[in-house]
Amino acid sequence: MPQKLDTAVAASGTTPSAEPAGVKSARRAIDLIETFAANDVWLSLSDLHTRTGFPRSSLHGLLRTLLEAGWLEADANTARYRLGVRALICGTAYLDRDAIVPFATEALERIREKTGFTAHFARRNATEVVYLETRESQHSTHLVSRVGRTLPTHATALGKALLAELTHDEIENLMPAELPPLTPNTITDMAALHADLARTRERGYASESEEGTLGVRCVAAVIPYRIPGTDAMSCSMPIGQVTDADVRRVGELLAETTAELGQQLRRAGIR
Repeated sequence: MPQKLDTAVAASGTTPSAEPAGVKSARRAIDLIETFAANDVWLSLSDLHTRTGFPRSSLHGLLRTLLEAGWLEADANTARYRLGVRALICGTAYLDRDAIVPFATEALERIREKTGFTAHFARRNATEVVYLETRESQHSTHLVSRVGRTLPTHATALGKALLAELTHDEIENLMPAELPPLTPNTITDMAALHADLARTRERGYASESEEGTLGVRCVAAVIPYRIPGTDAMSCSMPIGQVTDADVRRVGELLAETTAELGQQLRRAGIR
């Protein structure tokens, strides 16, 4: 049997550890789409070559395929590309098939009604939080909170609420050696982050002031229907419109609302 395998490998010109060409192309296509997602500008072939390191010959074929499939659109005048409508369609399908979203949306609307501030629902993806739903305050002027937005966990109340679900060692293994700042107030030291997460566990909700966005305070609480928690809700408040007492009140409301939502989800059999 080993001889037959060796003969087949020799005939194919590959080794058992070699990556099949189709898998390599698929990986490159995914990397290319994610490169577009991480940049909010039109990108040329040269831009993409610089960012990905892919050979120009490969990029030509990938761009043509993704363009024909609707994943990209092109500006004929500048020979530049950006994400196409297919990316939105597939992203929307993710939300449409997530059983928690209708429950979370109702809870967000209650939070906004009771507080008057913008409320968010997000999920942790490794070291980032991804915004899945938002209910904007009618008076919101500071926030960019579109669905699909990602932010680093260490710089957001949402992210810190979810990091607090993990053990010290899990956090150490997960987080990068350097924590990049979003503002001058962002926590960039691991010891300080661990101390902040300890306070989050004691309070029952996370809190941050101008760590993710200048001019904004935020509180967040985990939705307890998975262990460890993957989802959380937050409330963002203009810093000049709230006192410390207001922030505590909203944080406690969030902790109460998410606890009720967790019970509702477990009763519905959603995990």
